[in-house]
Amino acid sequence: MTSSAPRPSSTLAPDLHLGEPMTDTMHAEFVALLDALARAADATWLDAFDAWVAHTKQHFAQEETWMEEMRLGPRHCHASQHRHVLNVAGEVRRQVAEEGRFAKGRQLVGELREWFAWHVKSMDAVLVEALRERGIVQVDQAAHVAPVV
Repeated sequence: MTSSAPRPSSTLAPDLHLGEPMTDTMHAEFVALLDALARAADATWLDAFDAWVAHTKQHFAQEETWMEEMRLGPRHCHASQHRHVLNVAGEVRRQVAEEGRFAKGRQLVGELREWFAWHVKSMDAVLVEALRERGIVQVDQAAHVAPVV
């Protein structure tokens, strides 16, 4: 059986590449699913949205597991952002499903792109740096993005 889920891009925009393979793969999948959502017709939009949410829940859970294992200082703020995004996504999904507010759903996609770029360059960059410092992962230093503070 073949999957209709979009395949992640093998590369991320250079400014979103953190140099840690698992994180970069999760981020590429996030972007690919967001791209598929942006292209989805109304008839398939909720399915594309649900695929993005399923990935995003796993993605966020992995990051939160790493942060808890390291007892990373900003982990509660980082996880709070994750919860907020998923809560907003849940409300927008409800509005699309129950009220047909596809414009609201498409607006969220644009806002998520902006949020995600900031989140990767700030919160996720700090996480990857902590993973590298603790020797948990090897990071390609040539591709590493310095955290935005």
